[in-house]
Amino acid sequence: MIPIVLSIAGSDPDGGAGIQADLKTFSALGVYGMTVITSVTAQNTIELKKIYDIPVNVIRAQIEALVSDITINTVKTGMLHTKEIIEVVAEEIGRQKFPLVVDPVMTTKSGSALIEEDAKSALTKFLFPIAKIVTPNSFEAEMISGMKIKTVEDAKDAAKKIAEYGSEAVLIKGGHAFSDKESLDLLYLDGEFKVLKAKRMKTKTTHGVGCSFSSAIAAELAKGRDIEKAVSNAKDFITKAIRFGFDIGHGFGPVNPMAYLYNEAERYQVIENLKEAIAILEAHKEFSALIPETQANIAMALPFADSTIDVAAIPGRIVKIGKGVKAFSYPEFGASSHVAKTILTAKKYDDSIRAGLNIKYSEKIIEACKNLGWIVSSYDRRKEPNKVKRTEGMSVSWGTDQAIKKVGKVPDVIYHKGDWGKEPMITLLGKNSVEVAKMAIKLANIVNVYPNS
Repeated sequence: MIPIVLSIAGSDPDGGAGIQADLKTFSALGVYGMTVITSVTAQNTIELKKIYDIPVNVIRAQIEALVSDITINTVKTGMLHTKEIIEVVAEEIGRQKFPLVVDPVMTTKSGSALIEEDAKSALTKFLFPIAKIVTPNSFEAEMISGMKIKTVEDAKDAAKKIAEYGSEAVLIKGGHAFSDKESLDLLYLDGEFKVLKAKRMKTKTTHGVGCSFSSAIAAELAKGRDIEKAVSNAKDFITKAIRFGFDIGHGFGPVNPMAYLYNEAERYQVIENLKEAIAILEAHKEFSALIPETQANIAMALPFADSTIDVAAIPGRIVKIGKGVKAFSYPEFGASSHVAKTILTAKKYDDSIRAGLNIKYSEKIIEACKNLGWIVSSYDRRKEPNKVKRTEGMSVSWGTDQAIKKVGKVPDVIYHKGDWGKEPMITLLGKNSVEVAKMAIKLANIVNVYPNS
């Protein structure tokens, strides 16, 4: 049986928040989503224009129709505009004793109110006591607790105050409130605190972040996760959704809950593409002329990759065997560092670039690349800032960034001439690993015509 989650919330016509975002999140995380609509809004990425509340008898009828027929694993509430709506939802959900995630939605991203003033106290009085977890952002947490939140310690005090209303756990979504460098969220559970961290992204694709985050928690709870694991998984999910959000409209673009699903769906295709690329390289003995001293690796990233775990490559690399080459093992995700980081940096400039292959460096090989009409760029490892050198794994990302900026676009070929203890290296880049493998064979044929290269 597939886990079933019910979202009771408002409708957002631009699809970025509300029940539309909830349904995308549920689908991406492999649970079946259902909805009870509480309000219909007229809004876009810039502003909220109008709210029409569904009559409470219709809201009640929607809930009754579902619970009388379908087994529900978790319920999540979002926009509940009026005191009357909150009361009827609390009455119907409290009667069934579903695990409940309460997202106390109060404003749009543009700052317009999504809850009437007299309804705020109804949230804490009727819904919080029956909630498994409540998930206010820092602004909402200030409104509920009556406290200013500027630091993590402030958030801890506010979380304790909010927990007094009766929920099992409180998650304060900190966003920018706690740190300029990291995205921090604070979980208060069983009298203990846990801070969840992610790298802060400079982006305007944050519309619906709260809805999708709380929906992801509800989905994970429905799958049997405990609160801490559900929140941790949801944090990873929403970080990717923000990173690959949609830059549409003139205001705050929506997050992309489907990025997670698209990545999962592509895993098989990436591995198959790499296997085909490896077969091409192994079938052409001339490729051995391009194997560097540290061996070669070919890698391909998922479409929404944001870490080396999302990039598949060859554990043990590609090695020379006699006059030919052989992949040491089958491709796996997370099996590359240097080539993977080159790809990930390139993807930030051109999302179509998903594959790379490192080969040995020589001036003749670079000349051959240029003669083939490929765009070639380089960086000088000797100019690498000390701060970058001291940070493990930063050198490749820094160098790739420098090479891209030098030519104003992602080149086909990036090389460096090495440094103390570092072998010179060339990396070929392309849209997929088969394309890159074919580039390498074309290059190898030229190199073998001029064997002294």
